[in-house]
Amino acid sequence: MPNAYTAILIAAHNAAGTIGRAVRSALAEPEASEVIVIDDASTDGTKDAARAADDGSGRLKILVQPKNAGPSAARNRGIKESTAPWIGILDADDFFVPGRLKSLLTLADHADLIADDAGQVSESNIDGPRKSLLGEALSQPRQINFAEFASSNVTDPQRPRGELGFIKPLMRREFLDKHNIRYQEHMRLGEDYELYARALAFGARLYLAPTQGYVSVLRSNSLSGQHSEDDLHNLRDCDYALGKIPGLTPSDKTALRQHFLSVDCRLQWRLLIKAVKERNVGAAIHTFLRPLPVPYYLIKKLTEQFFMRTTKILKIPPTSNGKS
Repeated sequence: MPNAYTAILIAAHNAAGTIGRAVRSALAEPEASEVIVIDDASTDGTKDAARAADDGSGRLKILVQPKNAGPSAARNRGIKESTAPWIGILDADDFFVPGRLKSLLTLADHADLIADDAGQVSESNIDGPRKSLLGEALSQPRQINFAEFASSNVTDPQRPRGELGFIKPLMRREFLDKHNIRYQEHMRLGEDYELYARALAFGARLYLAPTQGYVSVLRSNSLSGQHSEDDLHNLRDCDYALGKIPGLTPSDKTALRQHFLSVDCRLQWRLLIKAVKERNVGAAIHTFLRPLPVPYYLIKKLTEQFFMRTTKILKIPPTSNGKS
């Protein structure tokens, strides 16, 4: 689509080691009319590393948050400070392969959110083979509805992981502004899920394409893998607000309920562990007084822990001479 340009927002906290790679990959895209780094009160050299990656085109802007407020607040500031008709998110750990934006924008006439599958690599082997985030079934662009989106984010050990909450779409600014959609600043886990789900509930057209060049770098110390009980509470309870948006179908509400319970399983497990450590019998019992399948999930997790501990206790190490 001619004249369809994009603001790339990069929220960063203590990302001095990776921010330069992210910035360079965004600036390499001609369709990126703005590349905005929002330094979320880093204590390392993040802003200096970002500045060192500037290509001199005048497209890079670096903002510094006065205090650490999380990725939602940082991205909202980036949205406010940008003007391009399309908004794209790039995590400070990740990077683009050249041509991604041009490929995605071919769908701009048909969509309000345009996303692609991500290729996942390990930080220790950045040039190694990339694993698909969503699996190999996606062969051509297709539209995703609310129920499919919400259901994909339900944890299910019986199927391969493919949560659409991890996608990084280009978003039409006009649609976000019309429905007053911004990131929920109290959320530090699942803030992407909440925003995409709310956009879909208000009628956004989300198109998902095979990978066009978003590379997701897996790191052992990634902030996305660190969350508190409050984070899980906020992720679970955002489904209450989403469920109140008019126009959701019965299928939409069923998918939303399944997501709510999936998160509640994880939350109640954390609360059960806490109660056991504190020897709080009442609190431990309370975790089982949740709707199904939460009690079954807790029993399964307890059973797994029992067998793991039993196996460890009964394991007999070999003697030094190899005889029993």
